[in-house]
Amino acid sequence: MNQHSQPALAQGGAGVHGIARIELVLRHAVELPTAGLVLAEMFVLLAGVISRFVFNHPFVWSDELASILFLWLAMFGAVVALQRGQHMRLTAIAMAMPGRWRERAEVLAAAVPALFLLILLPSATDYAGQQQFIETPALGLSDILRAGAIPVGAALMLMSCALRLLRMRLADLLAIGAGLAIISCVLWLTTPTLAAMGNWNLVFFFIALLAVSVLLGVPIGFAFGTATVAYLSCITSVPLSIVVSRMDEGMSSLVLLAVPLFVFLGLLIEMTGMARAMVNFLAGLVGHVSGGLYYVLLGAIYLVSGISGSKAADMAAVAPVLFPEMKRRGAREGELIAILAASGAMSETIPPSLVLITIGSVTGVSIAALFTGGLLPGLVLALTLAAVAWRRSRGEAVGARATRSEIGRNLVIALPALLLPFVIRFAVIDGIATATEVSTIGTAYAVVVGLLVYRQFDWRRIYSMLIDTAALAGAILLIIGTATGMAWALTQSGFSHQLARAMAHVPGGQSGFLLISIVVFIVLGSVLEGIPAIVLFGPLLFPIARELGINEVHYAMVVILAMGIGLFAPPLGVGYYSACAIGRVNPDAGMKRIWPYLGALVIGLLAVAFVPWLSTGFL
Repeated sequence: MNQHSQPALAQGGAGVHGIARIELVLRHAVELPTAGLVLAEMFVLLAGVISRFVFNHPFVWSDELASILFLWLAMFGAVVALQRGQHMRLTAIAMAMPGRWRERAEVLAAAVPALFLLILLPSATDYAGQQQFIETPALGLSDILRAGAIPVGAALMLMSCALRLLRMRLADLLAIGAGLAIISCVLWLTTPTLAAMGNWNLVFFFIALLAVSVLLGVPIGFAFGTATVAYLSCITSVPLSIVVSRMDEGMSSLVLLAVPLFVFLGLLIEMTGMARAMVNFLAGLVGHVSGGLYYVLLGAIYLVSGISGSKAADMAAVAPVLFPEMKRRGAREGELIAILAASGAMSETIPPSLVLITIGSVTGVSIAALFTGGLLPGLVLALTLAAVAWRRSRGEAVGARATRSEIGRNLVIALPALLLPFVIRFAVIDGIATATEVSTIGTAYAVVVGLLVYRQFDWRRIYSMLIDTAALAGAILLIIGTATGMAWALTQSGFSHQLARAMAHVPGGQSGFLLISIVVFIVLGSVLEGIPAIVLFGPLLFPIARELGINEVHYAMVVILAMGIGLFAPPLGVGYYSACAIGRVNPDAGMKRIWPYLGALVIGLLAVAFVPWLSTGFL
C-alpha cells in the first residue's frame, strides 16, 4: 500500500491556507463518526455473540443492524483513506518521473477518482432512492438507511478530491484536464469502431486503459471503477446504476465485516505487547543456533499473520523487535529485508488471512475449509525459506543459549499471546463462531489480556487505531466493490465463457491449468496486489478449476501463494517496498539478495500445487 506524495501547492498563500482549513474541518467531520461506526460494529456483533452463546437467546436483528452500519463504515472508511492518501496504488513509475511530470501524475491520481465519482454520483443517488421502497425484514426499516451510504460517501470523496485538486498548480490542472477531455472525446468518436471489435474491445478498456491508469499511480479501486464505467458507457446501453448495485453487493457481504475487525485486532496485538511476548519466547528457544533469529522471524510471522488484515502491520509487529539484534549478530540489511518480504509472501494462506476471507466471499468456498487448508501450505513455504536462511546465515554470530528457567519464564509470559491465534482458528474451524464473530471474541480477549496480564494498554491510541482500522478497511472494501462491478461487466460480455473454453483446453489438463494459473497470479499479484486480483479473477477461474476436477480449497491455496510471491517480488511488488519502509532499508539493498528466497517460495508453491494433500489432507 502506498501513500500519495505531498502535492505541489497552488499559487496564493491565503487561498491555500483556506483550503487546508476546509480540508481539516472535513477530515475531523468524517473521522469522528467513522471511529464511532467501528466501535458500534464491534459492540453490536459482540452483543449478538453473547446473546447466543451465553444466554441462548440470539438477537435476530443484530446481523441486520450490523449490515446497515457496515456499508456506512465501508464508505466513510474509503473517504478517510482518500483524505489520508492511503488507497492502494502503484507509485514506482510516478516516483521515477522528472519533477514536473511527477506532479502531474499526482494531479492525475486525484483527477481520475474525481471524474469517476462525478459520473457515478447521480446513479448512486437514484439507486439509493429506489431502495427506499424495500424494508429490512427484522427491523422494518427502509433500505435507504443502508444504501444512502453510497451517495453520501461518494459526495464526501468528491469533495476531498476537489479540495486536493485546488491545492495544485493551475498549469498542471489544465494539462491533465485537457488530457482527460481529449481521451473522452476520442472514446466518444471511436465508439462505433470499438463496438464493432466485439470482445477485443475488452483489451482496450480492461488492459490498456486500466493498465495505464494503474501504472501512472491512479488508486487501484478507482482505476477499476473508471475502466468499468468507460466500457459500459461506450459499448453498452446498461444504466450506470448497475455499477452502483454491483458495488453494493460486493461491499455488503457480512463475511467481509471481518476485515475491519481483524485489522483492529492486529493493532491491539501490537499495542498490548502481545507480539513482543511471542517474539521473545521464540528467540529464547532457537536464538542460540546458527540462523536462529531468522527462524524466529519466520515463526513469529507465521503466528501473527493474517490477524491484522495488513501484511505491513504483521511485519511491523515483528521486525522492530528482531532487526536490531540480528544486525548486531552480523546480518546484512539486504538479507533482513529479503527474508522479511519473503515471509510476507509465505504467510498469505495462514488463517485468519483476509485474503482467505475475501476469496471465500467472492467464490462461495467454505471459509472454514480455507482456514483448515491454509496452515500446511504456509508451513511448507516456511520450511523452504528456513533452508535458505540456514545456508545464508552461516558465519553470523549466535546468541547465548537461554536457560530452561528463562525459556519457562518467557513461555509463561507469552502463553496468553500464543493462545490467541489458536483460539481464533479453532473457533472458526470447529464451527463455534463465524470469522466475523470470532474477530470480536479475539478483540475482547486482547483487551482483557492487555489490561490484566501485560498491563500495557494505551487508551490514548484507541482513537487513532479506530481511524487506521477504518481507512485500511475502506480502501480494501472499495476495491472489492469496484472489482465486483468490473467482474460483472466482464461476465456479461461473454469473456468469462471464452476464457473458460480456452483454459479448459490447456495442454496438460489439471497440471497445465495449475501452471498457467501460477504464472498469471504471480503477474497479477505484482501489479494489482492480492485482494484486487482475487476479487477480479477468482469468480472467473474457480468454475474452470471445478470443471477440471481440481479441489477448490487446493486451487485457492495455489493462486493465493502465487499472488503473494508476485506481491513481494521486486521491482513491481509493492509488498517488497512496504518491507523496506518498515525495516528502514534502501530497496536497492535487498534487490539481489531476495531472489534465492523467492526461488525457495516457487519450489514450495510447486510442491503445494502438485501435492493436493498438503491443502486438503485435513479437510
